[in-house]
Amino acid sequence: MDTKTYWNNFRSQHPEVTTNEHDDFALGFPGDIETNDELAQLIKDGTKTATSSALDLYAITGEVMPKTGAYSIILNGHDQPVCIIKEIEVKSCPLMEVSAEHAYNEGEGPRTLEHWRQVHINFFKKEYTDLGKEFHDNIPVLCEKFEVVYK
Repeated sequence: MDTKTYWNNFRSQHPEVTTNEHDDFALGFPGDIETNDELAQLIKDGTKTATSSALDLYAITGEVMPKTGAYSIILNGHDQPVCIIKEIEVKSCPLMEVSAEHAYNEGEGPRTLEHWRQVHINFFKKEYTDLGKEFHDNIPVLCEKFEVVYK
């Protein structure tokens, strides 16, 4: 099913949603089908209720920055819709100040802050390197909390 049809099905079942504004994305690196599938499933199952991104890279990539109340269609590794989320809270903080609660809510691996830092520092380093930017431990991180509203 394409994202337009998926969104229209959601809207028909949720007439209280009056916007057509939404984003479509897969979490992880482009082309990493296995990881993208795994992350999409964690979201759909309700295990993953948070995510994070490098705040200052939005200006470079031109991606839409998430905001509280916004809707997004989560895609799997084959760019197929898996579920729709609604942003509950979006805030920024330095990388090393991301909380243990946020790390747990990201739902990955052992759900510890140590694991979160290990995985995300590597992820952010690659993103910065790919864009020709210098990575440091105090980059601003956008921390998102969301809920699944349709699957």
